[in-house]
Amino acid sequence: MSEINRLLRQFPREKLSLLPTPFHRLGRLSDITGCELWIKRDDLTGFGLSGNKTRKFDFLIAEAMQQGCDTLIGIGANQSNFCRILAAVGKRYGMDVHLILSGEKPDKATGNLLIDHLMEATIYHVPRSERENKAQSVYENLTSNGRHVYFMPPGGSTPVGTLGYASGFAEILKDIEQSGINFRHIIHASSSAGTQAGLVLGQAITGWDGQITGISVDVPEKELAQNVHQLASEAGSMMGISVNMDLVHTDGNYIGGGYAIPTDLCLRAIKTFAFNEGIFLDSVYTGKGAAGFLDYCEKKIITPEEPAIFIHTGGFIQLFE
Repeated sequence: MSEINRLLRQFPREKLSLLPTPFHRLGRLSDITGCELWIKRDDLTGFGLSGNKTRKFDFLIAEAMQQGCDTLIGIGANQSNFCRILAAVGKRYGMDVHLILSGEKPDKATGNLLIDHLMEATIYHVPRSERENKAQSVYENLTSNGRHVYFMPPGGSTPVGTLGYASGFAEILKDIEQSGINFRHIIHASSSAGTQAGLVLGQAITGWDGQITGISVDVPEKELAQNVHQLASEAGSMMGISVNMDLVHTDGNYIGGGYAIPTDLCLRAIKTFAFNEGIFLDSVYTGKGAAGFLDYCEKKIITPEEPAIFIHTGGFIQLFE
């Protein structure tokens, strides 16, 4: 058993995710770029239409059950992947779900929001600046009426949620070992910091000597790096592990106009992955992450001598918005 998995045994855990997820070579993209490119398919985690958030929920829902909660509250945007999976988790475990979503209520629910409605979540549409206050109000109202509430911030990015991608990193190391390839880069889309914090924590535990880079989709580069380090450190403290800031690498050059505003490079990356590999990305998260991944090849940040992994964190349902 890996050191990561040994440390994780102390925490309650459910098994929502169907693991391990596939890990395979991007043959055509490798040929096109001249680099050795592989992909970790966390768009195929198998629950609630999949995505990286199921790894977090393996730990989050276990903690909620341990605390005797009967109600879940989550925050996100109208097309939040996290809230879509949260709505499904609530049904699976017999808990009520309340979602505080930024954005106006549309005339017709589409994409992730359609799934939220299908799962009969209680939904509140508010301006982005009012989400936290609304969540607090809903929490207080529910608890005053005797409900036991488990609250989660955007992305489920809490120290407990972070454990999902510490476990995910152990899985990736096993993939690397089985491939026989000396990968030097792991690249993924980053926003609420939970996924990257878990990966960095896994690197701190194991001493893997490659580089993990989070391509920011909305948060300024330095702020994202601070968020990642803080979250990784908080999760690490639960295990007795310290996390060096030197392990945190973020890139804010692919944000463009902001959250959910696609760039030309993002749209090009979506088409490139679809046309050459039959793999579908979204324009909020993975499209921007893949834009950085491919641009790194073009700029020789990723070289033919430095094999790289792209983590597909899911989210293609946004294409049907």
